[in-house]
Amino acid sequence: MKVAIVTDSAAALPADLAAQWKITVVPMWLTVDGRPELEGTRPLVELLEQPGVLTSAPAPGEYETAVKDVLRTADAAVVLTLAEGMSASNEAARVGTASFDDNVAVIDTGSAAGGQALVVLAAAAAAARPGATLADVVARADWVAERVRLVATLPSLDHLVRSGRVPGIAGWAGKRLGIHPLFEFRGGDVHRLRPALSGDAAAERIVAHVQRNAPPGGRLHIAALDAVATTSATVLLGRVTAQVEPAESFVAEFGPVMVVHTGPGLSGLAWWWDDSDSPA
Repeated sequence: MKVAIVTDSAAALPADLAAQWKITVVPMWLTVDGRPELEGTRPLVELLEQPGVLTSAPAPGEYETAVKDVLRTADAAVVLTLAEGMSASNEAARVGTASFDDNVAVIDTGSAAGGQALVVLAAAAAAARPGATLADVVARADWVAERVRLVATLPSLDHLVRSGRVPGIAGWAGKRLGIHPLFEFRGGDVHRLRPALSGDAAAERIVAHVQRNAPPGGRLHIAALDAVATTSATVLLGRVTAQVEPAESFVAEFGPVMVVHTGPGLSGLAWWWDDSDSPA
């Protein structure tokens, strides 16, 4: 059985990896100056200069078209989306694929950006195994989605305060004291972590989170994330790889849809540890 993999562009999946694993990416939408445009239409730096940018999920019909296309050459398809609590992408995928038979599965990755990308890549790797079935791919994706973690830092809370995601006083305190907020995105929810007093301390704490849940003999799959902060992301990844050789690693730019809410300067890591208990 040939199982195709589909995701949305919130995964921030590097183009070379999407091509390598033959993953179909359905773009998210932005509204810039009152006009809709597909995510990726313009460079992220240019987008950040535009005020009042809005974001939206792909329409159900876009998922329907993508799945119809991949089923021309595949027997089944798995659609993996941005966390349901963050976007209507998962619901749109379910509506758009409702007319297909039971050869299409829709999975909420419970993550975004690099975390989502890691779940997508795990599904693609499972689909590439000889004799893999739809159930095999779904089981692998679900297993990884339960374990993938994403921790990131921001230079300030300004954008999050404006989006209503943290109380205004927290944003004021972060700006006045020069702290570096830390957030964890896990299980579909954003969790605010204890802030760091410097960028270097934030990086150390992020790396410590990666090491903390490493199983004996575990194989690390990791993505470094950046939003106009490539150097910081590369340094973070370097700190990890100096201590452990990952089974999989890459650097990915945080997608515009996410950066609209977080602002520029974000850097972080997404990861999961593979061990002997994981499904084949």
